[in-house]
Amino acid sequence: MTLLALVWLTLAASAQANFYNEKLAEFAKMRPIDSTDVVMLGDDFIEYAGDWNVLLRARHIRNRGIAGDNIEGVARRVSAITRGKPKAIFLMVGAHDLLDGKTPADLLRQYEDVVQLIRRQTPKTKLFVESVLPVNETFGREDLKDKTNVVAQFNRLLRHYCERNGITYINLFRTFVRHGTYELRRELTQDGFALSPFGYKLWGFALKQYITE
Repeated sequence: MTLLALVWLTLAASAQANFYNEKLAEFAKMRPIDSTDVVMLGDDFIEYAGDWNVLLRARHIRNRGIAGDNIEGVARRVSAITRGKPKAIFLMVGAHDLLDGKTPADLLRQYEDVVQLIRRQTPKTKLFVESVLPVNETFGREDLKDKTNVVAQFNRLLRHYCERNGITYINLFRTFVRHGTYELRRELTQDGFALSPFGYKLWGFALKQYITE
């Protein structure tokens, strides 16, 4: 079983790397990002929203999400975005890091590096940091086991970091959890992790006030 698990993990990592490179090639063929753009940067949640212009009823919103991405992946590609000096960047990443076993403290250290890189390379770009979304373990996904409190812990660290450093923190976590818990509301998800159409609608509603600033 150990050998089979190792083979499966190796194949999965290879498939993700290929997908990641294909997405980068796809982005490279698009119109370059410029100062009129608002960039949505992150992982599955960003990518699967599709056309953010439709969701937010706005213009010049660029989707730079890659399904399965993590903090290291975002760090590797952030310079391709900052060189265009976009009007704003909305950053959401970290869910896969936490599901893969990274501690909240370790993830925060890497997150800080990405934030500092963005601020250094494009200081006039408005940066919005979004909380990692909650999960719902009752759907039975093995990778979500015991992650409810881990996600909540990371979001506390991230919020405090943003408050200390004058960064706008968008607390989606508290909007998406069931009242009195840290658990993702069932109507907002397909499988305890991925968002339902209603989940995306709620997210879009939460972001509109920041898009119009």
